[in-house]
Amino acid sequence: MTEKPIEYIKNLYAGSTQCESFLHDFFARDILDEARNFHKQIPGYRISPLKNLSNLASKLGLGGIWVKDESDRLKLNSFKVLGGSYAVGKVIQSRLGTVDQPLSFSNLTAEKTHSQLGEIIFSAATDGNHGRGIAWAASQLGYQSIIYVHKLTSRARIEAIERNGAKVVVVDGTYDDAVRQINVDSEKNGWQVISDTSWEGYEQIPRWVMQGYSTMISETQEQFAAQGLIKPSHIFVQAGVGALAGSVIGYYAELFGKNRPRSIVVEPSLAPCLYESAVIGDGQPHSFEGELNTIMAGLACGDPNPLAWNILRDYANYFVKCPDYVAAKGMRVYGLPLANDPFIVSGESGAVTLGCLMFIMLWPGAEELRKRLHLEHNSQILLINSEGNTDPNHFRQVVWEGSKSVPHEYRYFRS
Repeated sequence: MTEKPIEYIKNLYAGSTQCESFLHDFFARDILDEARNFHKQIPGYRISPLKNLSNLASKLGLGGIWVKDESDRLKLNSFKVLGGSYAVGKVIQSRLGTVDQPLSFSNLTAEKTHSQLGEIIFSAATDGNHGRGIAWAASQLGYQSIIYVHKLTSRARIEAIERNGAKVVVVDGTYDDAVRQINVDSEKNGWQVISDTSWEGYEQIPRWVMQGYSTMISETQEQFAAQGLIKPSHIFVQAGVGALAGSVIGYYAELFGKNRPRSIVVEPSLAPCLYESAVIGDGQPHSFEGELNTIMAGLACGDPNPLAWNILRDYANYFVKCPDYVAAKGMRVYGLPLANDPFIVSGESGAVTLGCLMFIMLWPGAEELRKRLHLEHNSQILLINSEGNTDPNHFRQVVWEGSKSVPHEYRYFRS
């Protein structure tokens, strides 16, 4: 039986005030300003574009589809470097004992800083983009890095990490196995772990990572203002461990409170740890067991980030899981847009939200969800293209060769 394009569950905890004080502290204005100011100092920094797929929006009966395009962020093909660089910077600042001073890129790279701290080896586990960002940030600041990847990581993603100065180790297991192994080996070797997921006793650095992502949303809000929009009405955001989703949804929840946009968290059906946590429904994060063998490599995670889960539990409206063909459709639509809509290069993890949105609007089986979400002619949708072409061979298989094609029973488009 062909897998449905969408399965969804309403978040029964949405609207809870359980982590309200946590949210205020997490997204404090001075912290977000510090992250944004730090990123502005990085050589090559520029605001990534917010692109408007106005013709596709009209075709789907929506007011606007806005895509924050992270495919060329600092020439690294992903937003991930925002969180990794800020966390690396904060670790160095903490070791210097200068947390009461502004976080300065030039101070972190100064010769006196290196002579004071000596050698630091930064480490991380990754599906590709986070590790590449950590390798780049460490190299930019004059330090070494070692990155662990799982056995299904493509050669192209490994080589991209290596080109940014890191040593790469392949772990015989899943992404979650790589996370556990890097923690053990870093403790033994004295490496400094920079993880985008948290565990008991390790929360501050993943917190910095998530706060670093806020620069992207701060930029987005400025770009919406330039279009005369106060905020999007809906946010579709992809999730692996949930750090990106927690950062985006938490940012808007803190900024707009009860008037925040409706939010939909989208995961692969082969790695839906947040969706399954919502299904279990006890308010706790739960791991998803499986090989996580999805084309959405950046989302192939079985263990939720507990920090992110605290935010998503209280503020995400719906959790959705989609098969690989939904992400593949999103890639092809981005790459072959309607006339006068902008062309966007999007990898598998970046495109799943567009595919999900299209099936919600077109698939008769999603009619009830459309109504619940109030998706209509004046809706303004925010999507995040979280990555560009990070695996060229697989990208061509999907876009050129039609790999992971949409099943015949789900092929239709509104005339």
